[in-house]
Amino acid sequence: MHTTPSLLAELDAMPARWEVQGTVAAPVASVAALLIAVTEGRVGDDNLLVLARASAARQGAMTVVAGSGAGAYRAELAGPVEPVEIQVDRAQCRMAVQSWYAGVHAATACPTGTRVTHRVHRVFPDHPGFVAGIAELGLRARMSRDLRQVLGVIADRLGC
Repeated sequence: MHTTPSLLAELDAMPARWEVQGTVAAPVASVAALLIAVTEGRVGDDNLLVLARASAARQGAMTVVAGSGAGAYRAELAGPVEPVEIQVDRAQCRMAVQSWYAGVHAATACPTGTRVTHRVHRVFPDHPGFVAGIAELGLRARMSRDLRQVLGVIADRLGC
């Protein structure tokens, strides 16, 4: 799997298969600073928050390394699973993640603060990280749960 510098543009050109959203009562810049924070090092609440609850990250087996190009990163996992490809567009407050699925997290202003949207555009059933049936049966529910957790961390950190 190879991420091109245009992963975000590639996903933008595709319809979203699943979408979930939630809000945080804080300015976009503050929310985005936490939502799309990605730097080299161990994945956790301060680094690649959207994957911090993944089992590999909880076990300390997921590490971010710089990729090729501006805003490009890889999250490497212990074992045979291919790295997660990440592209961050800080100016647009968006981040694409591609592993067994490809999706985009975005933060935009709304009347109550910031709306955070997570859209999944495609799944890769042949990817070793894919669990048969999750895409059709439980992905939207899992996305909702994961987004609630992310928004909870952000709200707690921002005191709102």
